[in-house]
Amino acid sequence: MRWIRDWFNVLPLKRGVEMLFEGGIPARALAITFDDGYADNEEIAAPILTRLGMSATFFVSTGYLHGDVMWNDRVIEAVRGCAAASLDLREHGLGLFDIGSLESRRLTINTLLSEIKRLEPKRRQELTGGIVRSAGDHLAPVLMMQPGQVKSLRAQGMDIGAHTVTHPILARLSPEEAVAEISSSKHTLEQLIDEPITLFAYPNGVPLHDYGAEHAELVRKAGFKAAVSTAWGSASMVSDPFQLPRFTPWDRIRLGYGVRLLGNLRRVEQKAT
Repeated sequence: MRWIRDWFNVLPLKRGVEMLFEGGIPARALAITFDDGYADNEEIAAPILTRLGMSATFFVSTGYLHGDVMWNDRVIEAVRGCAAASLDLREHGLGLFDIGSLESRRLTINTLLSEIKRLEPKRRQELTGGIVRSAGDHLAPVLMMQPGQVKSLRAQGMDIGAHTVTHPILARLSPEEAVAEISSSKHTLEQLIDEPITLFAYPNGVPLHDYGAEHAELVRKAGFKAAVSTAWGSASMVSDPFQLPRFTPWDRIRLGYGVRLLGNLRRVEQKAT
């Protein structure tokens, strides 16, 4: 993060969007974002950012603010905590899994998450419950922020954005359900921090797959000013403010991190030409 601070003009996303469409954004502008609302965002990430004089936007799924656990974390913790060397999920239509080694547990987790991620929410919840019971019904740790931590982030100068209530794939919902997820998360956060919430992040966020143009329109009608996807790229003045791209370089070393950032920018430039 020190490298990011030294090499980029780190802006709050809200201000960056305003400057982008006003035509006055500085060179090498970059905004930092976090999705979902994990407690370590406030406990670990925010102090680092504050110490380095940078800010970020934290997109929060409001349904988990009081100790609930996201479905994917329930699956992860169930497989991780299972005492057996195999996990039989055939009764749920998911197969029999070898989990006798750390690597096989990782593979099982990735397979299960991929299998059920885009199912209709009710079916996804049913399968998650089945996996937890079959793995020994272990209680997942509390991983998500409490309301006070959201307030703490804002008090530290961080921006807060909405990320629906239960983190569903919007494309799998009825229009009425999608409106409720989008609007309710906005309202809950506004009540919590006593400020307008103007930024939104689409759960999972792949355009035309996890959400469509109709959902971008719902976000606009709900009163948001901008929204971000997970489509890789860099935003420009011709970008749709309700479908802004984001990019995640996962590298652990500075050189790889920088090369991947540069490669992302080059792909965007090539696409534009």
